[in-house]
Amino acid sequence: MIASAWESIRANLRRDCGARTFDGWLRPIALGDFDADSGTLRLQLPSQFMADWVQTHFAERLTLAWKARLPEVRQIRICVGPGAPSTAALVEIPAPPEKEAKAAPGLYSVALEPRYRFENFVVGKANEVAFSAAQTLATSDKVAFNPLFIHGGTGRGKTHLLHAIGHEFHRLRPRAKIVYMSAEKFTVEFLAALRANETFKFKQQLRSADLLMIDDVQFIAGKESTQEEFFHTMNEIMSAGRRFVISSDRAPQDLDGLEPRILSRLSWGLVADINAADLELRLNIITKKLEALPDVSVPDDVVMFLAKRISSNVRELEGALNRIAAYATMQNRVIDLDFVGEVLANILRANQRRISIDEIQTRVSDHYRIRKAEMTSARRAREVARPRQVAMYLSKQLTPRSLPEIGRRFGGRDHTTVIHAVRQIEKLRALDAELDADIRLLTRQLES
Repeated sequence: MIASAWESIRANLRRDCGARTFDGWLRPIALGDFDADSGTLRLQLPSQFMADWVQTHFAERLTLAWKARLPEVRQIRICVGPGAPSTAALVEIPAPPEKEAKAAPGLYSVALEPRYRFENFVVGKANEVAFSAAQTLATSDKVAFNPLFIHGGTGRGKTHLLHAIGHEFHRLRPRAKIVYMSAEKFTVEFLAALRANETFKFKQQLRSADLLMIDDVQFIAGKESTQEEFFHTMNEIMSAGRRFVISSDRAPQDLDGLEPRILSRLSWGLVADINAADLELRLNIITKKLEALPDVSVPDDVVMFLAKRISSNVRELEGALNRIAAYATMQNRVIDLDFVGEVLANILRANQRRISIDEIQTRVSDHYRIRKAEMTSARRAREVARPRQVAMYLSKQLTPRSLPEIGRRFGGRDHTTVIHAVRQIEKLRALDAELDADIRLLTRQLES
């Protein structure tokens, strides 16, 4: 019975999570023994690292899956191989509610991710404003802004900062009521409260919070009744002087489908963006992550390779490191560039950055404040010729285009002109610190 239930659960997990995640993390799970008296089922993994990762990312999903499929399984233990209960993580499966009990629209508590704290958030130029604002809001008795609106693309650390705010606020104010929820959960629970005629309870739970944090607010776009409740909740929290934090994938002015009065309130406080991590920040993130994996040896060339090739978002970069560590452990392999290329083939293909010559010409023209048309003009004045040579040099370094093709894109110039430009810039970089700094900056901008 348990084996057949597990096969069904595995099939659903593979469908929901995707083949890559399933194959890397969930396929290695083996069924352990089942204690019918206590209702405890063991799920075993090959290493402590994998057990910890599955516990962190899939414990709740596995719990719900087993409860739905086989109610006699009341708790699961995620552990390392047979006979490793001392390192197991215990996940309680809630008992089914009494038939007479009315379903509550939601639970409101400090349900924060333990890993997401200020001390393990890696700060760089891309996120330093958001980080500083988050710390100020969490620690100061009085803040000059409310709400705090943090925005940025997927996987850049918005959720990490919200959880970190919650942890620090709770540490300094143990009796404070903190509510964190996604905008999607806000919508679901508000609608559930409407159906259960318990909107008063829903409102009281949220509006009595000392710190209210709503993640991914863009999900309430187009939902009129939800926006109405969100607006009044936000107004009451802010009017009472309590703290309100919102995150989104876009700036307030770019959020379509939200009422103007909501956008106006969101813009009242401090709007802090988190930009894409540059190369330096990505290197620092990898270094920080490796400190938590002392048994994993990653050479410097692999670290640099990962930082350069996986630039889409921080979450994917961390996921790649986890994947490398897990596969190296399971297969007893040395981590080198060949191994990384094999394990991360799909991720690397997805992150392949195709920089165009046109993009290089635009970026260099803007940097040196000349017209883009000068890139293809016949003018030889130094203020035009030098930026043109820099653009040719970067085209050779950052694109797979041939020398003749690069020459054609610069006003039909011969390939020997491109060779001369490349050699000239290489020589000048060793002599001119300012030019070298310009090229480093342009390269980071183009690769980010």
